[in-house]
Amino acid sequence: MADIHDSAIVSPDAQIAGDVKIGPFCIVGPEVTLEAGCVLHNGVTIEGRTHLGEGCELFTGAVIGKDPQILGYEPSPVSRIEIGARTIIREHATVHPGSAEHGGLTRVGSDCLLMIGVHIAHDCILSDRCVLANNATLGGHVQIGEQVWLGGLAAVHQHCRIGAHAFIGGGAILVDNVIPYSTVIGNHARLAGINIVGLRRRGFSRQSIHDLRAAYRMLFADEGSFVERIEDTQAAYGGSPEVEKLLHFIEKNTGRPLCMPQ
Repeated sequence: MADIHDSAIVSPDAQIAGDVKIGPFCIVGPEVTLEAGCVLHNGVTIEGRTHLGEGCELFTGAVIGKDPQILGYEPSPVSRIEIGARTIIREHATVHPGSAEHGGLTRVGSDCLLMIGVHIAHDCILSDRCVLANNATLGGHVQIGEQVWLGGLAAVHQHCRIGAHAFIGGGAILVDNVIPYSTVIGNHARLAGINIVGLRRRGFSRQSIHDLRAAYRMLFADEGSFVERIEDTQAAYGGSPEVEKLLHFIEKNTGRPLCMPQ
């Protein structure tokens, strides 16, 4: 039977696994699902159609599933949040459900860490093992690949895409798409090279890192048009899975420009 503190307000309609722990003064709404091993520390609020995977841990003041900050928002049965297994959400972080006209889903992957004060707006999609440091903020419809790290106070504009294994520096104001495997810094943010430290820590081979660095230099050289440089990079390094992923990200144009070096 779940361990629920007497002061918590938990709807009898919520789906709660038998080993879940819910601390003092928490609020859990009727459409919430908490899978096995979830822990809610004191003062956590979870409402709406929110699903937490196994082993999630939420700290004091976290608010998940309240109405998104959309003028004229009308509650909808398709608006929902999915949070993957073992994700940790620290104090006063917020995650908002998606909007019905865009499919309704906000998703945070497995094994993520959302630090103090992080905000995930409506319709955002985060892949697995992402880390967002204190007060990092995502506008609506942001898409983030796996193992992306955002430094403290970083802010991401609506509809931006951030490719896998990218690193966004602390305090960066990001208004453009970020290619995979890269580092971005500044306000407004600029591309600052390949995320070599992160790639080494994650076990990427020397050859993969070499290919990515060479591809980066070719893509952002001064000679020729950008289309020509993409073609040259494909011809020279198209055999690298990482470079292929980078080029595919660039070619998938979603209407926002790429973040570029200065």
